[in-house]
Amino acid sequence: MNERLNVTNLAKTYPEFALGPLTFDLPAGYIMGLIGPNGAGKTTTLRLLLDMAQPSSGEFTLNGAKTADARQQARDDLGAMLDSTTLPDAWTMKDVDSNMKRLFPHWDSQQFMKLVAQFDINPKTMYRRLSKGTQNKVNLAVALSHHAKLLILDEPMAGLDPIARDELRQLLQSYIQDGEASVLLSSHLTDDLAQFADYLLYLIHGEQRFFGETDTLLSRYLLVQGGSSELTAALKNRGLGLRQTSVGFSLLLPTADQALATGLVTSTPDLDTLMIYLGKRGEDHA
Repeated sequence: MNERLNVTNLAKTYPEFALGPLTFDLPAGYIMGLIGPNGAGKTTTLRLLLDMAQPSSGEFTLNGAKTADARQQARDDLGAMLDSTTLPDAWTMKDVDSNMKRLFPHWDSQQFMKLVAQFDINPKTMYRRLSKGTQNKVNLAVALSHHAKLLILDEPMAGLDPIARDELRQLLQSYIQDGEASVLLSSHLTDDLAQFADYLLYLIHGEQRFFGETDTLLSRYLLVQGGSSELTAALKNRGLGLRQTSVGFSLLLPTADQALATGLVTSTPDLDTLMIYLGKRGEDHA
């Protein structure tokens, strides 16, 4: 299978934070969501993959390029958008178009201006006068307009209303339709992400807790609810993220242990619920 991204034991150590080791791959034609609570290491991971930070150990191949120099030479094959991405204050959309045309050999002016119109961006307004949300739309339009084989997007849905998020979802799904391009994006809007991400990379406190198909993660657990008297020692031992009130409890239970929940109320958790329960400090499962 043709892989756009292959990561092996990638790690980064700071005095106050350690990320990894991370091991995952992203085949061509798929979308991967990078999820986890604040401080989990999502942005650090993306910075490593964009060669904006040097890993402490491990390696990765991006679009077949194995070294930082090779990846720099193939930058036209990569579209990126980080929260820190910015363009010169005085640029209008015409300026963005003309300058990106010089930067990217496969720059598509028609596609860029189509996205500017679709995102309802005034083409004559200078970048600095756009709202932060609209600036993000410009940055996203740039990433989508030079036929990159891999998009790396940091919180592209942040600040978007539900209609705009749905439009973005459709754009990204259309982008990978030919089976050649792939998308890696981080997002706190996990339920939105669960609707269209084929794979998930789940980080907590810098550790990789899960990598695999979205449906696989969602099928691993049951949400169990019951009265206080129904909380057994076995449920306490096998359950995750236990929450107790004066009248009852709730927890996540691996589906392999579902017999422990016989007679109790069970349901399939959504991605937000999984993150809440699995994200409790002290839990070491995923």
